Amino acid sequence: MISALEQYDPQIYELIKQESARQSGSIRLIASENYVSKAVMLATGSCLTNKYAEGYPGKRYYEGQKNTDLIETLAQDRVKKVFGAEHANVQPYSGSIANMAAYLALAKPGDTIMGLSLPHGGHLTHGWKVSLTGKIFNSVQYEVDPATGMFDYNKIEELAKKHKPRIIISGATAYPRQIDFEKFGEIAKSVGAFLVSDIAHIAGLVAAGLHQSPVPYADVVSTTTHKTLRGPRGGMLMSKAEHAKNVDKAVFPGLQGGPHMHTITGIAVALAEADTPEFVNYAGQIIKNSKAMAEKLLEHGFDLVSGGTDNHLILIDLRNKNIPGKKLAKALNAANIVTNCNSIPNDPAPPFNPSGLRIGTAAVTTRGMKEEQACQIADYINEVAENVENEAVIEKVGQQVLLFCSSFPVPEHFIVPNNVKK
Repeated sequence: MISALEQYDPQIYELIKQESARQSGSIRLIASENYVSKAVMLATGSCLTNKYAEGYPGKRYYEGQKNTDLIETLAQDRVKKVFGAEHANVQPYSGSIANMAAYLALAKPGDTIMGLSLPHGGHLTHGWKVSLTGKIFNSVQYEVDPATGMFDYNKIEELAKKHKPRIIISGATAYPRQIDFEKFGEIAKSVGAFLVSDIAHIAGLVAAGLHQSPVPYADVVSTTTHKTLRGPRGGMLMSKAEHAKNVDKAVFPGLQGGPHMHTITGIAVALAEADTPEFVNYAGQIIKNSKAMAEKLLEHGFDLVSGGTDNHLILIDLRNKNIPGKKLAKALNAANIVTNCNSIPNDPAPPFNPSGLRIGTAAVTTRGMKEEQACQIADYINEVAENVENEAVIEKVGQQVLLFCSSFPVPEHFIVPNNVKK
């Protein structure tokens, strides 16, 4: 049958087909990307996209909310069950909005916040100077230890005692090691600060019990709903019950209007998937794949920030290879291996042409790849790096990658019990 989209807009239909083929025929190693199940995709593309639902369940501004109230409440309940949170808000349009809402719930413009520096693995919204969070708050930035590439909690504590921030932000976007949220909680308490933990990258690992959860220690936890959690593109907040009212007000009406109910519906489905043994196995395989890939890269002579990884993410320092990060990322892309260039701690190169490459294993794990394939991917990366100027070799690797990917079709369904009740 010819789809409605193909009939109405064949140009967009063709572009979507091409993107689907690209995602299927490439090794996707961008650490913030993944594949969602057919169930999540159907929920996200459902008739819920037609419904405006400004407000919260039981307190909407528009009528016709019988089903939206049930869906959003179900999503909230599933967040609380999966993460053990006291309160959940599933309305943020993105992780960036979630972070801003967390700060506004706990602080006022002009207050001091303290987060991880962007070049050291933090996110723009952790108070970096070009972000609104670095403009309306007085931002203090901590860094990783230059020798180890890891957090030095004693130095973080010293900085907190010096600046007495209103909020301390724990979490990262390019940090390959475990984060000790309990220690961050102790530091925050010692200076009378609130703790906000951003788990956007590791939410799936936290949900599976494979990374320490910040929920017992943080006042507010923010996250995206994609990446390792394997849901649609969105954001959410978890908090202690005492902050629930302020968190909700910060999201709406503080920063947003009507929530995207189709996204919230997809989030609810993804959370049901996350509450299964299959998801725990998948999350465990992410870490196994990441460690195997890191070890193989080390064998090939790559320098890894912090020397390895504990999660889904690997940060490569390419200076010993004398290859700029963007140059290698583009060469890999030509070979159907999709990554992103990334700054490394104390990077002497500019941010648009940094010295590092960031890779992640969530998407390839969803496709069923395991340690053997992770090592093969590292071999492909090495071959491209050794022949970064050789178009013929890069093309040959690209053909090998296409064949490699054909053995691991993108799955449509993740096993979830029938009659899910969460």
